[in-house]
Amino acid sequence: MSRIFITGSAQGIGAECARQLIHRGHAVVLHARNEQRAAETLEKVKGVETVVTAELTSRDATKSLASQLNTLGNFDAIIHNAGVYQAAASEIFAVNVIAPYLLTCLVKRPGRLIYLSSGMHTGGRFKEEHFSDDHPRISYSDSKLYITMLAMAVARKWPEVYSNAVDPGWVPTRMGGRTAPDDLEQGFATQVWLAGGEDAGAKVSGRYFHHKQQKPVLPDATDMALQEKLLAGCERITGVAFPK
Repeated sequence: MSRIFITGSAQGIGAECARQLIHRGHAVVLHARNEQRAAETLEKVKGVETVVTAELTSRDATKSLASQLNTLGNFDAIIHNAGVYQAAASEIFAVNVIAPYLLTCLVKRPGRLIYLSSGMHTGGRFKEEHFSDDHPRISYSDSKLYITMLAMAVARKWPEVYSNAVDPGWVPTRMGGRTAPDDLEQGFATQVWLAGGEDAGAKVSGRYFHHKQQKPVLPDATDMALQEKLLAGCERITGVAFPK
C-alpha cells in the first residue's frame, strides 16, 4: 500500500483519482482550497486519510501547505493535479507553475511525482519575462509547457525519483466542460497507474503520457538549458532554490 497526496482534489479528476486509489487500498491525502470545500470533500470522497487546505494562489499559503504535509509524514507519491484554465495570468502562473515548484522543493521527497500537463503545452513558449514580476503575461499553454519542463528537470536531477508528466485529455469536468470529447475514466487512469502501479511500465521517469501511452513532447520541455532557466526563474520569484 502506498501513501499518496493529490493537489486540487476536491472535485474533478483529482477526486476521481482519489476514489480509484482508495479502492485499490492506498492511503490518500487530499487538498482543498478552504475549510468548507475540505468538509464537502470528506463527504464526497469516502475513505480519505485527511484533507489539507491551502489557497495555491498564495505563495505563503503554499509554503504553509508544504509544512503541513511534512508534519503528516512521508508520501510515496504526489500528484500535482491542481490547475486553472480560464483565469487571470497571475493566477495561472501561481497555481499552474509556482505552486508545484514550491511543493516539489519543500515537501519531503517522495518516490514518485506526477505532474498534470496538457496537449496544449505544444503551444507554449519559454519567455524570461514571465519570471520578472508578479503579473506575467503567461498563457495556459505556457504554464503547461513549464509544468512539463519541471517534470523533466526533476527526472534529470533526482534519478532516484520517478517523475513524469501526464496529459489527461479534454475531459468532462468543471474545467473541461460537459461537452468535452474525451473519456473521464481515461483522464485519471494514467495518474492512478503511475502513482500506485507496480509493473515496469509505471516505473519510468522523464516521460510524457497520454492514456498510459508515452507521447512526444515539445522539444523545449527536454532542453536542459531552458529547464535551468525555468528553475532559476522560479527561485528568483519565490526565494526557494531547487534542492540538489
